[in-house]
Amino acid sequence: MAGIPTVLLARSDFLGVVKNAVSGLGFAPETPLVSFPVDLFLPESDLGIVEQRRHEFYAGLTSWKLGGDYGSPGTSPPLITVSGATYDDALDQAHNLILSNLWGDGLPVRPATPERVDWILRGTHLPREHVLGKFPPRGALATIETCAIALAMAGGRPEYLPVLIAAVEAFVDAKSGGQQMQADSASAYPVIIVNGPIAKQIRLNASFGCLGPDPQRPAGASIGRALRLMQQNLGGALPGVGSMGMWGAMRYTNAVFAEAEDSLPEGWRPHGSERHGYEPGSNSVSLIFATGATNIRRRGVGDESRETDALQGMQRTAQYLRSPNLGCLIGWSNGTPGVLMISPVVAKAMAALGWSKNSIRSFLWEQTRIPAEQLKRDGIDTWIRAEPDPAVRASIALDPWPVSSRPENLVVVVAGGGHPTNSYWLEAYSPAVTGRPIALPECFDALLSQADRDLGCGEDACLV
Repeated sequence: MAGIPTVLLARSDFLGVVKNAVSGLGFAPETPLVSFPVDLFLPESDLGIVEQRRHEFYAGLTSWKLGGDYGSPGTSPPLITVSGATYDDALDQAHNLILSNLWGDGLPVRPATPERVDWILRGTHLPREHVLGKFPPRGALATIETCAIALAMAGGRPEYLPVLIAAVEAFVDAKSGGQQMQADSASAYPVIIVNGPIAKQIRLNASFGCLGPDPQRPAGASIGRALRLMQQNLGGALPGVGSMGMWGAMRYTNAVFAEAEDSLPEGWRPHGSERHGYEPGSNSVSLIFATGATNIRRRGVGDESRETDALQGMQRTAQYLRSPNLGCLIGWSNGTPGVLMISPVVAKAMAALGWSKNSIRSFLWEQTRIPAEQLKRDGIDTWIRAEPDPAVRASIALDPWPVSSRPENLVVVVAGGGHPTNSYWLEAYSPAVTGRPIALPECFDALLSQADRDLGCGEDACLV
């Protein structure tokens, strides 16, 4: 495939993205391309410049030759050695080396020494060379060892590795949208929802500050940061080169948190069971891409009845959800418009009034429908007609128009601190909600015991 004559047309500000995609598709990195400024791709642009530069396309098709031997199997790069007069000096040199080679994320990283990577690998029964898939869009292979290296750099521990592996498996799934989300200008970032007992076992937060930071429950930060390092070092998501997020996600650690399953009202099922069919009590991850978060003032001032307070809170929530930033289009059929996080206190209050996750979703789905007149006024109708998904294009006939194809697409999770005032909305940019089970090694209990010795008691009774 690398030798097939091909010439690519690309935006000059997206050259890194295009080269990543070319590599991920199996073409040679030096495949010829002809770049044009963004003006060419805007409405009412003059396409005459393409005709004027047609000879560049002809030359690429007729005279380009493959430059490298891409049929030979690759070899592992040699280990890097740094030295210094003191340990701190050597650590500084290692950090500078990581930054100069664009392997880090701007924060200090822990060098992935062979000993530390071997320690991290205790968290899985799979061999280090086991391939999880091609990491999009650049297409470098994600292996168990590359997961361990990234987790070591992020300051992680071996008991975190099963969750990271499952998250990577979900990320490299072609349905997840990882290839597009990595490169898109919308500043999307992965959100990982964890279900099952493993969350408490590895100190993954489901309560106050579950989106971080949290020194008492550090697992989410390390797992999310390791995934981000893999996005960059395997997927090519270098800001302004392979990742065109205009502002970035403001998150070095993505978002990794657990659903507060112990606080689910009676009859409310965990997210992993609802969305992916996993048995309640089993360990799983769910991957969604989000572009931002909004705090919603949910409750009233206290003069309302409980029923009125609940209904008004749902109406205020719907007002946020019914103002789509067009990101909902990409997940309209099978993805999600976003993740609504409600606290355990709110969940129990709503359940006492007869609400369930399903009735919350159905209410919001109905209350967020947008009249066709508003779609046209805001220019949303043109985006709907331009979507590749035929189901989205056909939805233009619906009046009022729903922000997702069905209520079940909306993700509702119970997480966060025990307080009634607020809910949280993670607006999605996610063509799918991708789930994976978490596999544990036989030595997992021993790893947890070692964590207790290293970090102190992790039980709720021991936390501040």
